[in-house]
Parts: sequence; structure tokens; C-alpha cells
Amino acid sequence: MFTEHLKKIVDRVGGGVGAVIMGLDGIAVETYVRERDGFDINIIGMEFSFILGQVKKAAKILHAPPSIEIGAVEEAVIKAEQLTLVIRMLNDDYFLAVALMPSGNFGKCRFLLRLTAPQIISELGR
Repeated sequence: MFTEHLKKIVDRVGGGVGAVIMGLDGIAVETYVRERDGFDINIIGMEFSFILGQVKKAAKILHAPPSIEIGAVEEAVIKAEQLTLVIRMLNDDYFLAVALMPSGNFGKCRFLLRLTAPQIISELGR
């Protein structure tokens, strides 16, 4: 159902390796990976789903007065030596993550996630 959205992002972004739609519980809804031996987007998503949940909790704490209101988490980026993970929240429970090679087009990835997220959100609601 969501594979075409993920494939379009990964194949068009330049340096894209894989993408996943996942719940904060670490369960994948859909994945897409380009040909690459030993790459498992599910494991990466599962590990970072916990961290993303903690970031959401921190943002919620900061939203309560008298703290500075920062609002809900919309996007997160994890840049490692061999991989960049760009994450966009879809709703309170699900996120979309794209893995890029270090030479990948980070700006275009963010743009494609922002354009594709509303389509995926509407399909998640069905």
C-alpha cells in the first residue's frame, strides 16, 4: 500500500538507501530498501523509534507552562559516519524515516518527506 511512496522517495532523493513507515512501538507498517547487502531498515527504525519517543516526551514536557513552548516534534535527523537518517513524524504514533548515504541529498530528502507525508497520513487513516 505504501511501498510506492517509499520507493519514490528513496529512488528520487539521490543517495537513498531505504525507507520505513513505523510506529513508535517499533513495528514497521511498510519498508522499502534498494539493493544493498546487509542493510536492514527495520532494525535501524526499531532502535531509533525508542529515541524518537523520548524526544517527543521531552518536547511535551517543554510544552507545559512555565517552560518555553516548543511545540510538537515534526522532524529529526541522525547523522552517523556511514548513514544519515531523516525522520518525519506522521502523527502521534507513526513516523517516516529515510536512510541516506553520507553523500545523499539531505535537502531534497527533507523536501520529498514534507511533500509525501500528507498522502501517507491520509492513507493511514483509512
